[in-house]
Amino acid sequence: MGHFPDPGQEQSSIAKPTGIVVGVDGSDQSNCALVWAAREAERRRRPLHLVTAYSVPIFAASGLDGGYATVDDDVIREGAEAVLQQALDKVSGYGIEADARVENGDAAGVLLDLAESAELLVFGSRGKGGFVGRLLGSVSSALPAHAKCPTVTVPLSCAERLGETPRAARRPDRNEEKLPLEDVVAVGVDGSEQARRAVLVAAEEAMSSGCRLRVICAVPPYNGSLAWVPAPLDREALFSDIRVQLDAGVAWVRSHFPGLDVTAELVDGTPVEILINATRSVQLLVLGTRGRGGFAGMLLGSTTDGVLHHAKGPVMVVQDSYDPRMDDRPSFGPMLGQSPAA
Repeated sequence: MGHFPDPGQEQSSIAKPTGIVVGVDGSDQSNCALVWAAREAERRRRPLHLVTAYSVPIFAASGLDGGYATVDDDVIREGAEAVLQQALDKVSGYGIEADARVENGDAAGVLLDLAESAELLVFGSRGKGGFVGRLLGSVSSALPAHAKCPTVTVPLSCAERLGETPRAARRPDRNEEKLPLEDVVAVGVDGSEQARRAVLVAAEEAMSSGCRLRVICAVPPYNGSLAWVPAPLDREALFSDIRVQLDAGVAWVRSHFPGLDVTAELVDGTPVEILINATRSVQLLVLGTRGRGGFAGMLLGSTTDGVLHHAKGPVMVVQDSYDPRMDDRPSFGPMLGQSPAA
């Protein structure tokens, strides 16, 4: 059953969420994120915490007397609570414990603070039309880079798979072929430690949801303008080396997740385009926050941002952290970013 904390209660006395936190602003994008988060909370058997935030706007007076005028805080809070109540009603049919809270402050700061102890932070991309206006638009880029827990961005384009009907229907792209949804969790890799951490999280997601795991490594085309690429570049040899390293990585993942169906795809193409295309048919795409030291350099730094802005399905971003399971990776063979003999 959903409920609101007492507005008069001191925030420090309210325990921070430990389940799944979802940002809500009343927009179609927000509703998609809400439904995805509710399903995930039910699957994980975790509580769901609905949050919206606002700042009281101040307007410059236009009269000769000058000065400033503010909007009544109570009026805005009542509107926020109405939005959250609608959201609570929307998820009331799920077998989950849910609560909602209205916070006064910067949306990104509020969500980051509340998610410090959370298991997952979920939000839509480019929120529009809700009473909070740009809440989700302003936070969808900032949160993945700064959150202390994994984040999931849910785009409006996956409304159909979630059973949602947006108020402003998205005009379909005539050149965009509709792909069947697969029981697959995909993860993008580039040889960085962050990518290996993302692989472990993606494997956990695949195991718990009964999906297969697909590891995707995209090799950008070489146009001769990249000074750091050794010349002459034997692309066939490069792919052969990477294939050996990917196979070693798959063996490593299988050792920690016996019984998990794991495959690796080595694709010739621009990483952003390859991964965006993957979001059209997989249940979830998992990425690291930054790529370092891999053969593709900053793949998961620039790529993550590009994918988040154009994804067709949910994208999870995993924060960089130490995982002891990564310690035995070298024993399974060469790793991306090293020569096969390393």
